[in-house]
Amino acid sequence: MRKLALKDEILLKVDKPARYIGGEVNAVMKDPKEVDIRFAMCFPDVYEIGMSHLGIQILYDMFNQREDVWCERVYSPWTDLDAIMRREGIPLFALESQDPIRDFDFLGITIQYEMCYTNILQILDLSGIPLLAEERTEEDPIVIGGGPCTYNPEPIADFFDLFYIGEGETVYPELLDLYKECKRKGVGRFEFLRRCARIPGIYVPSLYEVEYKEDGTIGSFTPVSQDVPAVIQKQVVMDVTNAPYPKEPVVPFIKVTQDRVVLEIQRGCIRGCRFCQAGMLYRPTRERSLEVLKEHARDMLKNTGHEEISLSSLSSSDYSELEGLVRFLIEEFDGQGINISLPSLRIDAFSLDVMSKVQDVRKSSLTFAPEAGSQRMRNVINKGLTEEDILEGAGQAFEGGWNKVKLYFMLGLPGEREEDIRDIAHLAEKIAERYYEIPKDQRNGKCQITVSTSFFVPKPFTPFQWVSMDSRDSFLEKAKIVNHEIKEQLNRKSIKYNWHEADVTVLEGLLARGDRRVGKAIRRAYELGALYDAWSETFHYEYWQRAFAETGIDMDFYTSRERTAEEILPWDFIDIGVTKAFLLREWERSKEEQVTPNCRTQCAGCGAARYRGGVCVEGKN
Repeated sequence: MRKLALKDEILLKVDKPARYIGGEVNAVMKDPKEVDIRFAMCFPDVYEIGMSHLGIQILYDMFNQREDVWCERVYSPWTDLDAIMRREGIPLFALESQDPIRDFDFLGITIQYEMCYTNILQILDLSGIPLLAEERTEEDPIVIGGGPCTYNPEPIADFFDLFYIGEGETVYPELLDLYKECKRKGVGRFEFLRRCARIPGIYVPSLYEVEYKEDGTIGSFTPVSQDVPAVIQKQVVMDVTNAPYPKEPVVPFIKVTQDRVVLEIQRGCIRGCRFCQAGMLYRPTRERSLEVLKEHARDMLKNTGHEEISLSSLSSSDYSELEGLVRFLIEEFDGQGINISLPSLRIDAFSLDVMSKVQDVRKSSLTFAPEAGSQRMRNVINKGLTEEDILEGAGQAFEGGWNKVKLYFMLGLPGEREEDIRDIAHLAEKIAERYYEIPKDQRNGKCQITVSTSFFVPKPFTPFQWVSMDSRDSFLEKAKIVNHEIKEQLNRKSIKYNWHEADVTVLEGLLARGDRRVGKAIRRAYELGALYDAWSETFHYEYWQRAFAETGIDMDFYTSRERTAEEILPWDFIDIGVTKAFLLREWERSKEEQVTPNCRTQCAGCGAARYRGGVCVEGKN
């Protein structure tokens, strides 16, 4: 295959050609002859999504700080360019150099959600890299996966040479140094991977064997030799204040999903919602210092020209210096037209006061995430919100000038009853009623409430990882109950309702909890045409149904079956710091509808204290 030589001619035929040309502000250019390692950093989705991902910006900057490494970017071509590349025999190329990905030393793929798995195969296929790791030669790049989906890497294990389990700032330097050493000494691919397996946090799937019982469950998961670790330890950056952070992030030519400066204020979450995988994976909570965040904000806004800055974390309200940070941003950039975005806030008096200072109330809407309609279910999932909290927050918001509210709920939660489902609509109605309690002359126009429900997926490393998942038909039936309750019985002029696709959710559940056998179905679905499965307009459930049928995969085995505490789960060989004993305790507490206090209030003994730092009170109470 050849390089993209007829670039202008081809780009005239595709939508948004700026996705593929590179050359953006702050993009890093180096002489390939002057570096020892070429690393292609990939987000397996369209450019606008990938360019919005902070993790890639961090690693891109960190790698390129090394003189011996040139890190470039690559994203999934949209379907129009995909078709042209296949027809014309054009290999997938990196944005910076336009060189074929197959010429690189590493192809690093960040895996943020399960519905991008067929896009991973697209990346490999268009690059001319064999889909299966076992078929690659010394001429192929080392394919490495990272990101949240690698906490159960088994469904895609056959496609990767290795996985990086944990936060990228930790052992990548050691991995790159090892590669340089092996390259200098002429050490081959197989031996390099064996040596990689000795680096903490590195998982090499080919060095592990899986055996299955007659009932289909895992009988054993073992390394092939004694020098390969039986357990992979998650890697954690404890000093996030001094961790690498991009002061000059790449600025896209076209509008992307997150078209703003992103300031990560902390990692982790103290709340312990039982459905939330991120809240367990990223423990303990670690805060960046206020002074360093001030410096990052000044540098990034100056170096990008962006007119908006967003504070990023799982729960921004829990950042201890939030008030000081927001005050600084308001005062520092006063009169400069800089908008401040504050996602992931809990709606309380302080948060509303902060938002009233930084948002235009005529344009903005507030987002509440009660997750469940009834107090009973909020206790089951350990949400830590009462109906009084929700209505009080909504009331204060309405009195402060807001009139648009988005409400997010989940259907299919463990232990859910029909009355819990109906209570979603009833809670929305109570919030609408709260708006109309305000005197008419003090209201800011008409109240608009949008209720959205997603369907619950029991993710690995959560207290619900053992539970069964609803079927497609069950999900849709529950959505119809909410819809009926809103449209037929409540104030439908103020409340709108939409829900997520059930087919996508069930597939996500299978991919999230699958084992290695699922890989052959992913490959077959891709061969049948599955691509961009996260996009409604390109998702074809029938491809997946046929793939499962042809490869003998029983969907119910992975989705609707409840696991026992004794079963070996596909991800049990990974240690994320949070113990299985803690997750089991939380599962039992959910059945008893018991709330577990947040980490600042009282230690629940999750196990994250081993990292010795962060917002962790274990042993201090």
